[in-house]
Amino acid sequence: MTFGQDLCRAARREWGPLWSAVRAPLAARGPRAVPLTLASVALTALLQVVQNRPWGYGPVQTLGAVRADDPVWAALLRTPLSLFVPALDLPVWGALAQMLVVFGAAEVCLGRWRTLLIAYAATLAGTLYARIGVAAGPDAFLGLPGSDARVVDTGPSAAVVALAVCVCVAYRARITGAVVIAAMAAETAVKDNLAGREHLAAVAAALALCAVPVLRGGQGLEGGSGARSGAPPIRS
Repeated sequence: MTFGQDLCRAARREWGPLWSAVRAPLAARGPRAVPLTLASVALTALLQVVQNRPWGYGPVQTLGAVRADDPVWAALLRTPLSLFVPALDLPVWGALAQMLVVFGAAEVCLGRWRTLLIAYAATLAGTLYARIGVAAGPDAFLGLPGSDARVVDTGPSAAVVALAVCVCVAYRARITGAVVIAAMAAETAVKDNLAGREHLAAVAAALALCAVPVLRGGQGLEGGSGARSGAPPIRS
C-alpha cells in the first residue's frame, strides 16, 4: 500500500463522518440548513459596516463593547451582542469566513440551539476570565496586567474556537481537535495577550461542555440534522 493510499485512509477516518454529516443536509436543503449561521454572518457584517461610520461607532460600542473594568451587569448585558461585533484591528473577512465554515458545520452537526449555547458559553467564559485575571494581577497564575481591563473585548473568535473543538469531539476528529487546541496554546506562547488567553478559556469551556453528556452516561453533542449520518455517538 502506497503512502498516498495511507494518507487517504487516514483522512477518511479523521474527516469522513464529519463530512458526511455536513454534506447530506446541505445538499438536501441548501442555505435553509444553516439559518443561524447565515443570520450570524449577516449581523457581523452589518455591525462592521455600522461601527466604521461616524454615527455608528458610539452606539455599537455602547451596546456591544465589553471591557473587564465595566460593571458586571453591563458586561453581561453587552456580551450577547459582543459576539457579533468584529474587532476593529483585524480583517473582518477572516472572521466572516470562519463563522461561515465553523458555525455552519456546528449548526448542521450539533443543532441550532447547541451551537448558540456553546458560542455564548465560550464568549462568556472569555469575558469572565478577563475580569478574574485582571483582579488577580500579573503576578498571579494566569493573571493579567491592569491595562487589559480597558481592552475592548469583542468578536466571534472565542465562539469559533469552542465550536470547532466541540464538533471535533462529537465526530471524533481527534487530530484536528488537537491541532486547534495546540494552535491556541502556541498563539498564547508567541503573543501572550488578552485575546490568546481568552481563546484558551474558550477551549476549556468547550471541553467542559463536551464532557457533561459523557459524564452523565448519555449521548454526545451530536444533535443536528447531520446526526443521522452514521457518526457514532459519544458514550462514557
